[in-house]
Amino acid sequence: MSFPYITDILNAVLGTHWALPIPTFGVVVTAAIAIATSVARLEVRRKEAVGQLPESTHVLVGDLAVVCAIAGLVGARVFHIVDYSAQFVADPAAMIFSRAGFSIYGGLFFGVAAGVVFLKRRGVPIAPMLDATAPSMMLGYAVGRLGCQLAGDGDWGIASDMALKPGWLPDWLWAQTYSGNILGAVIPDPGVYPTPIYESVAALVLFGVLRALRSEKQRPAYLFSVYLLVAGFERLLVEKIRINLRHDWVGVGLTQAEVISILFVLAGLLGVLLTLRGRKLWRTLLALGVVTALSACVPL
Repeated sequence: MSFPYITDILNAVLGTHWALPIPTFGVVVTAAIAIATSVARLEVRRKEAVGQLPESTHVLVGDLAVVCAIAGLVGARVFHIVDYSAQFVADPAAMIFSRAGFSIYGGLFFGVAAGVVFLKRRGVPIAPMLDATAPSMMLGYAVGRLGCQLAGDGDWGIASDMALKPGWLPDWLWAQTYSGNILGAVIPDPGVYPTPIYESVAALVLFGVLRALRSEKQRPAYLFSVYLLVAGFERLLVEKIRINLRHDWVGVGLTQAEVISILFVLAGLLGVLLTLRGRKLWRTLLALGVVTALSACVPL
């Protein structure tokens, strides 16, 4: 069951019949931004206390979040249009003003770029701020994906293979039809993989990992590099069971997200290697990067 609007949730819980055009996805994303901003502000305060960021930097976090959110919204739509350029040429207005069709990577690229410009103009060190915000970005992603799940915005997976479902796992965690979804799509039984749930759970776990890895002993940009590494790896895995447009990349069929995920993994791996105090794990990290990159080319 999907709930495109907040009143759909209230009606299901309270038995009412309200009809207000308040999109569930928008409300959840707003909540995700607010939660991520609060967590980031606390981490910035911590870095101020240990001398890694100038005093009062935390005052800028709210404005930074607004700048990144606006730029991210634009970037998310731009990347989606690039991915579906043929449909955009056929009907530009429909693509621009659609309630669906946002690329998380587009939002991340534009948001981070806008944030860097914002911080530079205010003389705030970039690398420590990237480290400070990395866990909160992962937490925001975990919350935001719940909006995709509730609204049924099309970010679901391929048709579920019920024969592969573990007996202990509830059916709703393996297959959903997203009835009443905001796209009006009809999904036949048994349904599709609810990938937004998988990503929310994975992102929440990775948020915990990033929080546990915080340390003043690491060089600046280490934690953000780890963020890139694990975020790319997580998306590569889930892309195996998601519905997305595939492009021909030098003879290999990959989605836009898979290509960007591979770049994230490689960039994160390089960043970790350059910022590690001890280099004893470099072979393990290098092997992880190679395996991750190759995994994008292996069929499910």
